[in-house]
Amino acid sequence: MMESGAPVCHTCGENVGLNANGEPFVSCHECNFPVCKTCFEYDLKEGRKACLQCGNPYDENLLDDVEKASGYQSTMPAHLNKSQEVGVHARHISSVSTLDSEMTEDNGNPIWKNRVESWKEKKSKKKKPAKTKADTEAQVPPEQQMEDKPAPDASQPLSTIIPIPKSKLAPYRTVIIMRLIILGLFFHYRVTNPVDSAFPLWLTSVICEIWFAFSWVLDQFPKWYPIDRETYTDRLSARYEREGEPSELAAVDFFVSTVDPLKEPPLITSNTVLSILAVDYPVDKVSCYVSDDGAAMLTFESLVETADFARKWVPFCKKFAIEPRAPEFYFSQKIDYLKDKVQPSFVKERRAMKRDYEEFKIRVNALVAKAQKTPEEGWTMQDGTPWPGNNTRDHPGMIQVFLGYSGARDIEGNELPRLVYVSREKRPGYQHHKKAGAENALVRVSAVLTNAPYILNLDCDHYVNNSKAVREAMCFMMDPQVGRDVCYVQFPQRFDGIDRSDRYANRNTVFFDVNMKGLDGIQGPVYVGTGCVFNRQALYGYGPPSMPSLPKSSSSSCSCCCPGKKEPKDPSELYRDAKREELDAAIFNLREIENYDDYERSMLISQTSFEKTFGLSSVFIESTLMENGGVAESANPSTLIKEAIHVISCGYEEKTAWGKEIGWIYGSVTEDILTGFKMHCRGWRSIYCMPLRPAFKGSAPINLSDRLHQVLRWALGSVEIFLSRHCPLWYGFGGGRLKWLQRLAYINTIVYPFTSLPLVAYCSLPAICLLTGKFIIPTLSNLASVLFLGLFLSIIVTAVLELRWSGVSIEDLWRNEQFWVIGGVSAHLFAVFQGILKMLAGIDTNFTVTAKAADDAEFGELYIVKWTTLLIPPTTLLIVNMVGVVAGFSDALNKGYEAWGPLFGKVFFSFWVILHLYPFLKGLMGRQNRTPTIVVLWSVLLASVFSLVWVRINPFVNAGNSTAVTTSCISIDC
Repeated sequence: MMESGAPVCHTCGENVGLNANGEPFVSCHECNFPVCKTCFEYDLKEGRKACLQCGNPYDENLLDDVEKASGYQSTMPAHLNKSQEVGVHARHISSVSTLDSEMTEDNGNPIWKNRVESWKEKKSKKKKPAKTKADTEAQVPPEQQMEDKPAPDASQPLSTIIPIPKSKLAPYRTVIIMRLIILGLFFHYRVTNPVDSAFPLWLTSVICEIWFAFSWVLDQFPKWYPIDRETYTDRLSARYEREGEPSELAAVDFFVSTVDPLKEPPLITSNTVLSILAVDYPVDKVSCYVSDDGAAMLTFESLVETADFARKWVPFCKKFAIEPRAPEFYFSQKIDYLKDKVQPSFVKERRAMKRDYEEFKIRVNALVAKAQKTPEEGWTMQDGTPWPGNNTRDHPGMIQVFLGYSGARDIEGNELPRLVYVSREKRPGYQHHKKAGAENALVRVSAVLTNAPYILNLDCDHYVNNSKAVREAMCFMMDPQVGRDVCYVQFPQRFDGIDRSDRYANRNTVFFDVNMKGLDGIQGPVYVGTGCVFNRQALYGYGPPSMPSLPKSSSSSCSCCCPGKKEPKDPSELYRDAKREELDAAIFNLREIENYDDYERSMLISQTSFEKTFGLSSVFIESTLMENGGVAESANPSTLIKEAIHVISCGYEEKTAWGKEIGWIYGSVTEDILTGFKMHCRGWRSIYCMPLRPAFKGSAPINLSDRLHQVLRWALGSVEIFLSRHCPLWYGFGGGRLKWLQRLAYINTIVYPFTSLPLVAYCSLPAICLLTGKFIIPTLSNLASVLFLGLFLSIIVTAVLELRWSGVSIEDLWRNEQFWVIGGVSAHLFAVFQGILKMLAGIDTNFTVTAKAADDAEFGELYIVKWTTLLIPPTTLLIVNMVGVVAGFSDALNKGYEAWGPLFGKVFFSFWVILHLYPFLKGLMGRQNRTPTIVVLWSVLLASVFSLVWVRINPFVNAGNSTAVTTSCISIDC
């Protein structure tokens, strides 16, 4: 593990090393962009002699020194060839299969023979001396050399890191350090000044405050290196879309997941699919896979209608550059659609298209109305045969290709992207792993049918809002320097249909615009489940190519040994770390093949290792070895659908690494966090892409009950990860590939639900103090007053400076703070207990949500009040604090002027709780005070019992005082 203060190479993540003078190596003296010597030499070999960040040319003296010291011109090509051929993963065995069509067998043995032959050829070539650059150019025809020369713009980087200005970042970091120091002094004062008259209250408050400080550290320090990024889609086109030549842009497979069409309206799913089919990207490079995990005939029929409407919608969008390309959201825009539209035919065609879309909506809504009541005999298809998915828990796998074949063209005769319906097999007795299992099934189906090197997954309610979003992602993925180690590009989530005040922080702006931007400067943002472009090879459990190839590893090193003490300069130790079983899913080891001379034995070991990892499908395994994607040459087109059905069978994943080391990881309802965490542990980095026009938009539950239920699910997933073997507190230390600040961020994502316990206690303390007349803070001295004032000021200044560099508004910050308290004392609290019961006792408790009232006006859903157990704790806290305030003022009126001073501090803390819970109170009351009676009754009952118990028992009064009080009361009564 590298020290946090050492210069780290931006490309590979290793230490930049030292130059001849013993100082840190610096490639660019203009911006000091951190690049290690190895990556610098690689840039020179590729012909890049300018800094990737600032664009200034490298110092000529430095170029001469590096070439003389490392023998760059003669030894570097040989070193690169060697490292690339040896590799660390099975994908380096053969990039393209050359199996003849007549050699295809069911057992797949010819594929393995062909693969081993390819390996032997590479092994023999390795023994030959590396060719010089002059020899290579001599063998290439002159006209070919001319074609390979890039255009001027193509040689420039496709993206740039834009550091936050020092004028904004330096004060921010300074205040963080000052706040840390003030916290230390504050806790020293709190611990050394106990309140003897209310010792239990004081001890509880100190424990809560220490936990809050710990949570702040986990949340704050991963934002130490925030950065912005800028992409250049014009340079991407100049490099990969040359005029008169076929497009060289990489293919992308889109995944759309849906389960229940009655809860996830088919019209919304259709809009998502239409926005994908109309994306600004070569049509032959786009494939859309829709996973119907509920095997609903309604979803299937709605896709039939969607495919038919796409023949009109797609050419209309591309002809007039429509944004967004989801018809429901395009036609609902309240803007002047004639602005900047100069084509005379636009108005006429738009009206006709809107009419066609309204007819499309009528047909889809008719299907939905028909599906409300299921026939007793089940659904039947048009040919009279029963629908295979009538039993949603027991049905075969289903695949239907709607678009993408010959004849499936739009109304103008142009080709359309491929659209595929997929419903995986389900049988009783098999564990299906919900969304994670469905996504893994799509990975295998897409690998067999199209095998695009990149995958973009979306929820069914998230449509493509920016038609160039895929190009934005490709600026990172297809950049030779940046994309080598990138496992995924994450886009921020943006939402439609949320009220202006964002009462329950549904936009989650602080997380997406502050926390994620901070993580992008470390090892990359976490995966949030949607709007993410994956490198398919990273999903297969492979590590990044640069990790094993950067050190000059010895061919005789044995990676099956357990790694000993880590020595960063020892190549063999680095290689063994790279192959640790906890970090890489590849249970096979290609270097061991070199120890075998027997042809058949090598073939057997290779095949067995692959099948244990990926399953019994030779076609799929062949696709995993193709780094650049594409259907394997050995695949028989007539049997591809049959093979695709095979890989989505319910028993395919048994005794394989699916869900354990490859694909979406099982074990938590928040499979997104777990999947991204495993990739970062292998050494990959991720990138956060924030284009000016939001790439994707979705819908979010805006009423209180649904929002709490959503937060409960997220928190429950975090608790499950905390109690699993993948907990960031102890998982992934072996290889040292996860950076420390990145680990802090992941620890924060799985620990935050436990903050609910001290938060509930802390929100109860003000009411207890008011009811008992005690307080958690002794009489303040001058030093204590300064510490309290300094702590509050540091909190405020930190927030202000954070808003300054992130661009987030103060309203968003305040809403986030309010819902942190609301969710903490409700959903997070229940998630902790539910997670512990589920993981330790196997008890699965569901907190159902039932609608009680609705409104048809704009944002009517905001005022829906639903019964859920989650509403009880925050309602109880509200009532208890209100009762405490009333009791406190009554007590002060009875005791006279001297009691008003101490009352101020107690009431301040109580109002702090009420103010944070105010959005909850407003949402609980709804528009016409239609709060569920059961919630009010339970809350009033709990608050009354709580208040009476504290007033009657008063545990903070000692026995002597209690006797005196009783005697006094008796004498008065007499």
